[in-house]
Amino acid sequence: MKAEFMGEALGTFVLVLFGCGSVAVAVLFGEYSGIFQVGFAWGVGVTLAIYLTRHLSNAHLNPAVTLAMVASRRMGAGKAPLYLGAQLLGATLAGLAVFLLFSPSIAAYESAHQIVRGSEASVATAKMFGEFYPNPGGGAVVSMPLAIAAEAFGTFLLVLAIFGLTEDANTGGPGRSTTPLFIGLTVSSVIWLVAPLTQAGLNPARDFGPRLVAWLAGWGDAAFPDDVGGFFWVYILAPVAGGLVAVALEPLMKRALKGGCRRVE
Repeated sequence: MKAEFMGEALGTFVLVLFGCGSVAVAVLFGEYSGIFQVGFAWGVGVTLAIYLTRHLSNAHLNPAVTLAMVASRRMGAGKAPLYLGAQLLGATLAGLAVFLLFSPSIAAYESAHQIVRGSEASVATAKMFGEFYPNPGGGAVVSMPLAIAAEAFGTFLLVLAIFGLTEDANTGGPGRSTTPLFIGLTVSSVIWLVAPLTQAGLNPARDFGPRLVAWLAGWGDAAFPDDVGGFFWVYILAPVAGGLVAVALEPLMKRALKGGCRRVE
C-alpha cells in the first residue's frame, strides 16, 4: 500500500509539475509559440511520470482513470481512496512547487500588466494553476454545457485509449515497453483538440490541487470564478463521467479486438 501511495503521489507530482510549469513558462515568458508545444510538454510529463511509477502503482495519476479502473473491475474499490488521496496530494504539491519557483516572476508579470491578484483580470495568471472556460486569451465561445461535454469527451478518449493500449487482445498494440509513450501522445492529442475551449483539464486532481494553491496564494475568488458551480461540473464531474462512458464501451472494444485476432489467425 505504501508503494502504491508513493507511486500515485510521485507520478501525479511529476505530471502536474511539468504540465503546469509549461503553462507558467508560456504565460510569463512567452517561451512557447502555441498550443502544440504546451500540449507536447504535457504529453512528455505524462510519459515520464508513467515510466517512473508504473512499477509501484500502475500509474493511474488521475481520479477519472482510477474510478474507471474500479468500474471496469481492473482494480478493487477498496484501493480507490488511497489512490485518490495520493493523486490529490501529488497535484497540490506540484502546484505549490510551480508557485514557489515562479512567484517572483508572477509578481513582476502582474505588476507590468497592472493585474491585481484576486481580481477578475487575474485569471490571466491563475490559469497557470487551474483551468478556465472559455480558455482565457482565446477566441472560443464556450457555454457551460459545451465545456462539460468537451471535458467529458476528452477524458473519454483518453481512458478508451488507455484500455485499448493495455488490452492483451490488442496484438497490434505498441507493447508494454512503449505504451507510456503512446498514452502521453494521446494526452497531447486530446489537449490539442480540447484546450482551446477549456484548457483541457481531463484530470480532477490536476485541476483541483493547483487551483487550491492559487486560491491560498492570493487569487481567492479568481481561482474559483464561476458562481454556478462550473468548476465542479466541468473539471471534476465531467472527466469522471467521460471515463465511465469509456468503461461502458470497453466490452465492445474487447470483443472487436478478439474478433480481429481470430481473423488474423
